[in-house]
Order: sequence, then C-alpha cells, then structure tokens
Amino acid sequence: MFNRFVSLVGESKFLKITNLKVAIIGVGGVGGVCALSLARCGIKNLFLCDFDLVELSNINRQVTANVATLDQFKVDVLKKMILEINPDCNVQVYKERFNEKNNFLEEICVDYVVDAIDDIENKFFLINYLLSKNIKFISSMGMAKKIDPFKLEIVKLSKTTYDPIAKKIREKLRKNYIKKDFYVVCSREEVKTKELGSYINVTAYAGILLSHYIIKKEIYDDYN
Repeated sequence: MFNRFVSLVGESKFLKITNLKVAIIGVGGVGGVCALSLARCGIKNLFLCDFDLVELSNINRQVTANVATLDQFKVDVLKKMILEINPDCNVQVYKERFNEKNNFLEEICVDYVVDAIDDIENKFFLINYLLSKNIKFISSMGMAKKIDPFKLEIVKLSKTTYDPIAKKIREKLRKNYIKKDFYVVCSREEVKTKELGSYINVTAYAGILLSHYIIKKEIYDDYN
C-alpha cells in the first residue's frame, strides 16, 4: 500500500520512517491532517491526545468532523480513520487536556512530538518540557484568521512575523530565560479581521507542513 512512497524515498529510509514514534497533541484542524498524513507515509506508532468532542462548528475544517461523528471524541474518530488507512498502525489515544497534571509524555518514549495546542499556557508548558528533555518536535502557531495558505512556512520561532501566538510564546520564553530556538509552522499573513474565522486550506496545509517537517528531517536530515 505504500509502494508509491517507497519508490520516492527508498526501502531503507521508508523502514526508518515506519518505525518512528510520533505524538500529536491537539487533533483539530491542524493536528488531524498531520496525523493522517503521517499514517499515509507508513508511520506505525502514533499517540493522539485531545480532550475535545466533535462539534458542528468543526465541520468546515476538521477531518474528524461530519454529521455522523458529532459528540464523539476526536481522538476516537481519528484512530478509526488511521486504522482504515493502515490496520497495522499502533494508535494510542489520550482523552484528556494536555497540561502539567496530564503529561502522558512522561510515560512513553517518542521520536517526535507535534504541538498543535491552541491554549497558550498549555502550549508553553509543552514547549518548555520538550526543550528541557531534548525531545524533537515541531510546533504549529496560529492558523485562525488566515486565508492564504501560500503564506505558510516552516521557520524558527525567532523569525516569525504577524503571528500573535508566536509573539506570546516568544515573550514567555524570554521571561523564563529560555534562549533555545526551534522550528514552527506559521503564517506570514497579516491579520486584518477581528472575527475568529478558520479556513480548511490553511489549517490543512499547516498539518501537511508539520508532517513534512518530520518526514524531510528523517529522509534528508534537514532542519538542523
């Protein structure tokens, strides 16, 4: 089922990718697409964390959301979707809000973490934890109020612009005397609206870039 991908990267690199252990924290519009992309690349060990249920307002942008999945846990729906893609995938779900009291990463060993958390305090706690433990990760910044997917990019946090979430994370890092830089997916698009709108082509592309960061780093050792 993965022959088309193997033909691009080669058998040895594909096997390296399939054995990765990746945790995706937050499986909404961004994290959900990232998880499915990783599954379609053959990764066999995925850890999904999200406390939220599918709501009607999610349907415009989240892969887990449709009229049949309303009020179900997003991680449960996503696990079912992943196993329909690759039945051999080991998918573990955590139906809880990730925070200092609920940190499942202390109990498992992972190669990468994908940060797709919206809440600033918990996002900062996760980033700080990952930096302190030297765990490889990629973090998604703000994707709301954006309409142009072509302005998304993978850059160091220090290089972000027009991103209020990135600005808050940078401020928290400075206040805590944390000088480490790291890669994020962000948008260069200047926010011009106060409405909290979201667009599938932006959130989905952000999820693809998160996945791409992991795959490209493993194949080419990029983003060092």
